Amino acid sequence: MRLKKLVPDWLQGYQRQWLAGDTTAALVTTMMLVPQSLAYALLAGLPPHIGLYASLLPLLGYALFGSSMVLSVGPMAVLSLMTASALTPLAAPGSPEYIAAAALLAALSGLFSFALGMLRMGILANLLSHPVITGFIAATAVLIIVGQVDTLLGVPATEVTALQLLLATLRNLPDDIPLSTWAGLAALLVLIAARLWLPLLLCKLGMEKNTARLLASLVPMAVVLAATALVVALDLEQFLPVVGPLPPGLPQIRLPPFDWNTSYQLLLPALIIALLNFIGSLSVAQAMAARRGERLNADAELRGLGAANIASALSGGMPVTGSLSRTIISEEAGAVSPMVGVLTALMIGLVLLFLTGIFAHLPIAVLAATIIVAAASSIDIRGFARIWRYDRADGLAMLGTFLGVMLFGIEAGIGLGVGFSFASLIWHSSRPHIAVMGRLPGTEHFRNVLRHTVETSPEILFLRIDESLFFNNISAVEDRLLSELKRHSQARELVLILSSVNRIDGTALERLQQVNRDLKDRNIRLHLSEVKGPVLDRLGRSRLLEELSGRVFLSSYIAELALRRGEAGGGE
Repeated sequence: MRLKKLVPDWLQGYQRQWLAGDTTAALVTTMMLVPQSLAYALLAGLPPHIGLYASLLPLLGYALFGSSMVLSVGPMAVLSLMTASALTPLAAPGSPEYIAAAALLAALSGLFSFALGMLRMGILANLLSHPVITGFIAATAVLIIVGQVDTLLGVPATEVTALQLLLATLRNLPDDIPLSTWAGLAALLVLIAARLWLPLLLCKLGMEKNTARLLASLVPMAVVLAATALVVALDLEQFLPVVGPLPPGLPQIRLPPFDWNTSYQLLLPALIIALLNFIGSLSVAQAMAARRGERLNADAELRGLGAANIASALSGGMPVTGSLSRTIISEEAGAVSPMVGVLTALMIGLVLLFLTGIFAHLPIAVLAATIIVAAASSIDIRGFARIWRYDRADGLAMLGTFLGVMLFGIEAGIGLGVGFSFASLIWHSSRPHIAVMGRLPGTEHFRNVLRHTVETSPEILFLRIDESLFFNNISAVEDRLLSELKRHSQARELVLILSSVNRIDGTALERLQQVNRDLKDRNIRLHLSEVKGPVLDRLGRSRLLEELSGRVFLSSYIAELALRRGEAGGGE
């Protein structure tokens, strides 16, 4: 019985007819994952085979603990850049110390994620807003593209910032274009053409849309294999940089070397990676779950990502996360269950055992081209425009994150984005929307006088407050009440409609009590209507209801009837 509890639910209910779809999806995922793993490891400053190590055991770890049926886990471009940003101050890229620190970063990130999952902290998904994530991904994508231009063009550059790197690369372009540049540019053109036009062309030729997208997704692997074959056939290794020998065989399972000083310096990057991993992966997993009519467990996602990163650390890998592109392609290829991850891990294992020699002749410029195209596809220009058009405050948070990452680095950029988001939230809540209300003729419904033709009474003023009342907005509310009473000088009854108020804090309560006393001195009665039960319960523990010059009404319509008849009642 205890052994059965250790077996994931999806495996206990696995059906034989799912195997064909899962196997096909695993094959397609493997063909996408191999070139991406090699490229993303190089982007992180690590030897290429580290990317393959990070594509093996993490798939099994997520399959055991995750809740999504189709999420594809592995290295990602943005995560590689974050890894390089965290490790470069600690050791030289590619050195044994650097490789060990990458595994330690994966371990710390995994431990953070798994611990948060055990503590049921899935609510952390709400910490970063969508505009902040959009700005962050776009900025890191630009940094990735700029950082790969020198590799693509075969120009050595050591500048620090993205702008300096780009200018230095363009300034140092040789008169004679080297073979590596031609190889990288050719691969770049093929990959761009395949992404933009190949699916459309295949559809025009009569191919089904999903099949066309599936074939287009395999073009990077075809480009990698074609470039490798050309290098071998024409003996071009002496003319352009190649990946070089990859160690054959499976990774050794061992704990990453632990160092207190290095661990301390990696704590903040590990926490940021864990948080961004969770939010990004959860958004992908939720989208796929909604599409498939499945339920998702946010806490299980934290544990799954934590287990994946811990497994990566144990196998000498790097931080990993869920991939949107691989997940979509895997699902379209027929993925049904997490068995896809298990089968993909087996196929990656076969690549490590028998096929590493093939990729030793792969031109590095071609890998740079695959990174550039993958990074460019993550820049959501339409999303930028849509967010900016819908809400300027969200747009500023997005733009602030983008510029912050570009100018000050990843951690500072995320901090700026979060700061902008909270500043926007505080700004909006400090200026609550307050509407003068009137009754729609012939109904019991009250609506904004500025938006509808309504009936009003000069002696009764209805005001609806569309925000909870806190210390940061009660002054603005009080000012608006007084200004409306000044505009409606004949009003002797003020009714506050609190249908949108979920909470009244202590500061707001005291100010309401003072408003009630001031209005009473001016011979104006204060009434409340449509007060929510929990708010009314809290008010019942204060003196406001005892001192209230008016009454608490169940609805605005009842309040209007009672006050027009001059009744003292109306009922709570």
